[in-house]
Amino acid sequence: MAIDPNALRAHFPALDHGLAFFDGPGGTQTPRPVADAVAATLTGPLSNRGVVSRSELNAERAVTDFRAAYADLLHVPADGVVHGRSATQLTYDFSRHLAKGWKAGDEIVLSRLDHDSNVRPWVQAAGRAGVTVRWIDIDGERAELDLGSFERALSPRTRLVAVTAASNVLGTKPPLRRIADRAHEVGALVYVDGVHYTAHHLVDVPALGADLFVCSPYKFLGPHCAVLAAAPELLETIHPDKLEPSPDTVPERFEFGTLPYEILAGATAAVDFLAAMDPGPGTTRRERLAHALGSLHEHERALRTRLEDGLRALGDAITVHSKAADRTPTLLMTIEGREARDAQVHLAALDVLAPAGSFYAYETFAAMKLESPALRVGLAPYNSADDVDRLLKGLSSFLLL
Repeated sequence: MAIDPNALRAHFPALDHGLAFFDGPGGTQTPRPVADAVAATLTGPLSNRGVVSRSELNAERAVTDFRAAYADLLHVPADGVVHGRSATQLTYDFSRHLAKGWKAGDEIVLSRLDHDSNVRPWVQAAGRAGVTVRWIDIDGERAELDLGSFERALSPRTRLVAVTAASNVLGTKPPLRRIADRAHEVGALVYVDGVHYTAHHLVDVPALGADLFVCSPYKFLGPHCAVLAAAPELLETIHPDKLEPSPDTVPERFEFGTLPYEILAGATAAVDFLAAMDPGPGTTRRERLAHALGSLHEHERALRTRLEDGLRALGDAITVHSKAADRTPTLLMTIEGREARDAQVHLAALDVLAPAGSFYAYETFAAMKLESPALRVGLAPYNSADDVDRLLKGLSSFLLL
C-alpha cells in the first residue's frame, strides 16, 4: 500500500502558492474535484428536492448521494446520517434533544480531553435540567485520559458519556471501545466527537461503541459542514422541536430548513477523493476507503516520525506535549522562553503555516496547566517530507533569533 505524494498534491490548487500547511486539524485544503462538485451542483439546474423536474431530481440526488457516501465512510445505514452546519451546531442540537429526557438526580460524564464543542453544550444542557456533571480527568504525564477518574465518575445515574475519539490538540486517542462498553453497562448513551479522528482513520461507528458520532468533512478535504451518524433505531427515539409541516422521518427530522445541496455534493466528492487516493483491489467504496486510509496512515506515520526525530535534534528548547502511546500525527508544543505566537509569525514569513492558540481545547489546557497559546503542528494527506523539513528549518532559525 502506498500513496504517491506528488500525484496527490497535484489535485490541490492551494499548494501552487508554495505554502506548507500544518493547520489540518483546523481545516484542510480542498482538492479540485471537491470544488468542481460544489460548482456543478450549484449551477445546476437546481431547485428544492422533488421527483418531477430535472432541477428537483438534482437536489434529491445530492442528498441521497451524500447519505450513501457517509454511510460508507462511517459504517452506518444511510438513514442514520444527519447533515449539520458544524459539529458544534449538531452537538448543541442533540444536547437539547436528549436533555428533554433528563431529570434532577441524573448525571452525565464529560472529558477534559475534549474540544469545547463536546463540553459546553452538555454543561449548559445539564444546568438547565438540574443534572450533575462528572469529569474524566487527564493524566498529564502521559497526556492521556485517567480511566480511574472515569470509573469514579460513572454510576447507575449516568445518562450520557461524551468523549472524543482523538484530541484536536494532543492527538491522544483514548480507548474508546473500553469507555463505551462501561458506559453501556450502566445504561448510558455514548456521544463521540470524531472530528479529528475521522481525518486520520477509517471509522466504524458500531465497532467504536459510539451511539452518536460527529465529524466534519472540512477536516478531511471537504467543504465546511458536519455529519452526525447513529443507528436509525436510536434516532427514531429522539424527538426534536421542529416545524409542523417539515418531515418527521429519520434523519430528516433533525435537519432544519432547506439543505445546502452544493455543500452535500462537495462532501460526497471528498469521500470519493479519499477512496481514490490508493484504492487497491476493492470493489465497494467502503473497501476502497479501507485500503486508501490504511495507506494514508502509513504515509502520515512516516512523516510524523521524521518530524519527531527532527524536533529531538533541535534540543530541549522545544517541549512536545503530545505523548500518548496511541495518537494521531498532531503535535502540540511550547518553546522555552519564547512566545508561540512569535513562532507562528516567523514560520508564516517562511510560507510555513503552523497556528498558535488553545484551539477550543479549554479544559485540556487548564487540566495540563499549559500556557496559551501553544504551537500546533498537524499533518494532512498532502503534506510531504519537504514540508516537514521546511518546518524544522523554520523552527531552527526561530530558536537562533
